[in-house]
Amino acid sequence: MQLISEKNISKMIIYVFIIIMSSMIFMISYFYVKNTNKNFELQMDKYVKEYYNNQKQILKKEVETVIDILNYNLTKHEYTEKSIKEDAKRLLNNISFQEKKSDYFFVYEVQNMQGGDDFARMIVNPNRPDLLGKLISTNYEDANGKKFREEFMENIRKKGDSFNQYAYKKPNSNEIKQKVSYFKLYNQWNWVISIGVYTDDIEKQIALKREDLKQRVKSQVVQNILLFLLFLTIAIVLSILVSEKIDEVLKNYQNKVKAKSQELMLLNESLERRVKEEVSKNREHEQLLVQKSRFIALGEMISNIAHQWRQPLSELSSILMFIKFKFNMDALDKQTMEQKSLEAEKVLDYMSHTIDDFRNFFMPKKDKEKFFLKSAVDSVITILSSALENNKIKIEIDIDDSLQINTYLNEFEQVVLNILSNAKDVLISNKIQNPKIKIFAKEKKNEISLFIQDNGKGVSVTPIEKIFEPYFTTKGDSDGTGIGLYMSKTIIEKNIKGVLKVENVKEGARFEIVIPKS
Repeated sequence: MQLISEKNISKMIIYVFIIIMSSMIFMISYFYVKNTNKNFELQMDKYVKEYYNNQKQILKKEVETVIDILNYNLTKHEYTEKSIKEDAKRLLNNISFQEKKSDYFFVYEVQNMQGGDDFARMIVNPNRPDLLGKLISTNYEDANGKKFREEFMENIRKKGDSFNQYAYKKPNSNEIKQKVSYFKLYNQWNWVISIGVYTDDIEKQIALKREDLKQRVKSQVVQNILLFLLFLTIAIVLSILVSEKIDEVLKNYQNKVKAKSQELMLLNESLERRVKEEVSKNREHEQLLVQKSRFIALGEMISNIAHQWRQPLSELSSILMFIKFKFNMDALDKQTMEQKSLEAEKVLDYMSHTIDDFRNFFMPKKDKEKFFLKSAVDSVITILSSALENNKIKIEIDIDDSLQINTYLNEFEQVVLNILSNAKDVLISNKIQNPKIKIFAKEKKNEISLFIQDNGKGVSVTPIEKIFEPYFTTKGDSDGTGIGLYMSKTIIEKNIKGVLKVENVKEGARFEIVIPKS
């Protein structure tokens, strides 16, 4: 029996729709409740932290207010300092506890700022009248073994005040509860003025806030779930109405299909002729696209060759000018002539190889060869040697002589030349004092990394990977085409199957060429 047919398709649509919508509503409700509870806990954590911080600020403000009053009283010359001290003690002893709280002021008169036994005398403490006038020790431990007096004295010596939490007796009871206190040194009289609040009082307020938030969240969750159910009911009703409309539409389509069948028979007769016409048009279009792609490829090749030849031509010009200068000075000896001729031959050889490199770049068949990494780098350095020496750019090479790689030599040297040429241009344009380029390699398990690092202040482009985009350049239109790094990345990642990346380091930029061993 066929599960879905023209007769029952509308009913199947309703059933499937109800199942899907019910599942969606259930999942939405589940995740909504879950996320709401999670957000509730996050809000409570945030509220607790803010509430504690707020309580600390209140304690600090109250102590600073008392100190402001003491400073003001000291300006009254008609009173002696002794009488002002006595008034201050009476004031601090008689400040009432806040309603439903148990905070109070207490004052130490410090005898020894370094702490120890008898480091201070308790002169104000309405909670512990038994300690008034007695010497206090920093070695005292609370119920949890914490030397809180030693702790707050250490902070007072460092910065003049301290927040501390410890266990202490609550007023009008023998209960030991956790307490948060603020201690501040009043230098004028060598007093440490303090006030604290018991954490169980804070927790009562937090519990009230939690219960209030919980009820509000619960009410919101119930409202939203009811809305979800209402939405589901409306959706089901609409699906029933839509299914009835579908039945009506299907009947109309059955009649139309019969009429269209006649038209299709006539259309099939002329279909072969029309297909032949379209194939002919597509072939013409394909030929145009092929011709266009050839012109684009040719233009890119010429542009890239021009970019690659600019630096060798400059090097060749420098060699010829050097020979001419030596000749005019009658200082052109055989050794110099041979050396410069060899350099010119290498430059010309590289320019010749450049044509093959770019021609091979568009050809799928290329041969890999095994070569020494340091030898390849030295070959590129030779091409740039005149420009580097003329601009006093120091090259540091740290590559193991025995390190070998198996890849396309010409393309690899082309990439190294591009990166070194860019580094040279950056060092010259930024007028770097003591310019230098460091080249080193690291061998890993399945790959070899060649690093080229300069001290040219780094790449200022954001994001830094943008320098690898085609035609992007930080130089002027006459100084660069923006092709070099793009071609380098293409060669490394598409032809050599490696990775080319760049990052800013302390003094400049560092390029990394990753070559797979296999």
